[in-house]
Amino acid sequence: MQFWQSLAFTEPEQLIPTARIAEEVGFEGVLLSDHLFFPGRLESRYPYAEDGRPGFDGATPFPDPWATISAMAAATDRLRFATLVYILPLRHPLEVAKSVGTAAVLSGDRVVLGTGAGWIREEFETLGVPFETRGRRYDEAIDVLRKVWTGRPVEHRGEHFAFDTLQMSPAPAKPVPLWVGGLSRPALRRAAQRGDGWIGTGQTPDEAAGFLEELARLRRAAGRADEPFDALVPLTTPPEPDSLARLADRGLTGTVSYPFTYSVGAGSSLDQKRAYLEDFAESVIRPLGG
Repeated sequence: MQFWQSLAFTEPEQLIPTARIAEEVGFEGVLLSDHLFFPGRLESRYPYAEDGRPGFDGATPFPDPWATISAMAAATDRLRFATLVYILPLRHPLEVAKSVGTAAVLSGDRVVLGTGAGWIREEFETLGVPFETRGRRYDEAIDVLRKVWTGRPVEHRGEHFAFDTLQMSPAPAKPVPLWVGGLSRPALRRAAQRGDGWIGTGQTPDEAAGFLEELARLRRAAGRADEPFDALVPLTTPPEPDSLARLADRGLTGTVSYPFTYSVGAGSSLDQKRAYLEDFAESVIRPLGG
């Protein structure tokens, strides 16, 4: 069972030392979130809260994940890094391939690209990217990334992206795992048909079991049931051995410790974060064999 620590909303100056601590106490990896900016006037509805309001605003730090991951990788030896989640259809896949591929090379292949479709229409509009076509752009971007990361000369002719023969270097030594986040039908389909894994958003064990069973069904239908597949689900209940074992039988490979804002409190010190991580490792990771 993998245990990951979310570093969403963490103070930027504490990111590198917190990554060192997470590695020291036994976490599999750390997760970074992604937004380019927060619009001055937000009309988009946050899909994971009943009132439609996100738990962050324009003052919340969202450092560039790939620059941050490269810095944290230089300060650690085995810790893995993933995004929860990177808004893939907001960007051109060639730019994503360069940033993520470089981070993978510099980290010794410790990078996972966790992706999402995005929900803030204002981000897309500001960049001149059609919000309505983000699903089709998302699928095609995955195809482009997999091509370019081979390091071989490739070309592409698609609905949204097209380029003549090109070659990108440096290329990752092995394919960068690509996880798909989200709870919608298109998200689950995309994860089953195109992804190397799926990321939940915060579910009860029963809810997680339902999503895992549906993913298994969709993967069987896609002829991918025997391929390696990660399923990372933050749980809204304490990570108890029995419930995690039952979920592991359904395909769960990891879970997530919530951001420090929710576990320790906003504005927590590095010492407070260390104490929390050490306690989590002692009470959860070690007893569960992480």
